[in-house]
Amino acid sequence: MHAIIGAGIGGLTTALAFEKLNIDYQIFEKSENSNAVGAGIWLAPNALKVYEWLGILEQIQQSGNAINRITVTDENLDHITDSAQSEAVQKFGFSTVAIHRVALQKVLLDNIPQHKIHWNKSLLKYEESNDNIHLFFKDGSTTKATHIIGADGINSEVRKQLFPESKIRYSGQTCWRGITSHNIDSEFNHRGIEMWGDKIRFGLSKVSANQTYWFAVAKSEAFQKDDMENLKKELLKKYKNYHSVVTSLIENTSIDNIIRNDIIDLKPLKKWYSNNVCLIGDAGHATTPNMGQGGAQAIEDAYFLANSIANGDNPFKKFQDKRFKKVNSIVQQSWYTGKIAHMGIGSGVRNFIFKSMPKSLIDKKMNEVYQLG
Repeated sequence: MHAIIGAGIGGLTTALAFEKLNIDYQIFEKSENSNAVGAGIWLAPNALKVYEWLGILEQIQQSGNAINRITVTDENLDHITDSAQSEAVQKFGFSTVAIHRVALQKVLLDNIPQHKIHWNKSLLKYEESNDNIHLFFKDGSTTKATHIIGADGINSEVRKQLFPESKIRYSGQTCWRGITSHNIDSEFNHRGIEMWGDKIRFGLSKVSANQTYWFAVAKSEAFQKDDMENLKKELLKKYKNYHSVVTSLIENTSIDNIIRNDIIDLKPLKKWYSNNVCLIGDAGHATTPNMGQGGAQAIEDAYFLANSIANGDNPFKKFQDKRFKKVNSIVQQSWYTGKIAHMGIGSGVRNFIFKSMPKSLIDKKMNEVYQLG
């Protein structure tokens, strides 16, 4: 039995892939129930290809919102780069889908046999002996498995035991994310927009017919706490020079629907597995969100890991060999994109350089990321 630790996007997608390929598994999740938190997530064509293979693409498309244009602008919505997704649709069959994380998790959970998911199972430790692995949970319960799939996120308990030298990196930036039902102009209905200013940025996209997801990123010391009574006032002050759609979204978002997270990633590991334990998604290669590929790479992991297991010997090695180069390239690109996006002095030059980039080059880079592999 494969024990999947974590019922986030990566763990649930892995379960669906195991289900499709008749691989024995059980999921163990530390939360008491399916109380997904967060805001929006973009699912690029590489992620959607996996969900097409799993037979749930239509459910996800119906629960989210198609993004037909991805635009980087300055704070006044003047274009820096602008990429219609028509080429992606032609090549891959669909464009990016923006969806609320809660809606995505519901689709995934609805397609998994509920008796295979065990809630309130926070992993304490595991012990390997012969062909079995003993798992010990904080509630005092235990179980046995032949393999462990660590899908328990950037603060992975599996990784802490497997690779105790692993290190989380703070980017120097923090992010506020919000969801609102406030109506915005119809020109934003199927666009994903990121606005670059002077050391701050703001992004938005609709995640359903009546919900808009936004994020605001700024440089900050780590582990800071917000004064919730004054948070919206502080954000409005910080983004006062941005286009009116920005202040309108902030003003019309309930404070209960705004969350803050420091932007972190995982210093790249030399390997993701040892013996019969393997890491996937953020547990093994967490990336900053600057390329919109964190969730997508966990979803790709699920596809390639399941197929490697189904196809025979040394599956964890085959999985890593297939994924390592692409994943590490995305982690590195995303890290440096975040640094570039937050330039102060020189931001005008930055914008000019990006404006001057041929569209063909931008589309080529995008298509490389969108390719499932």
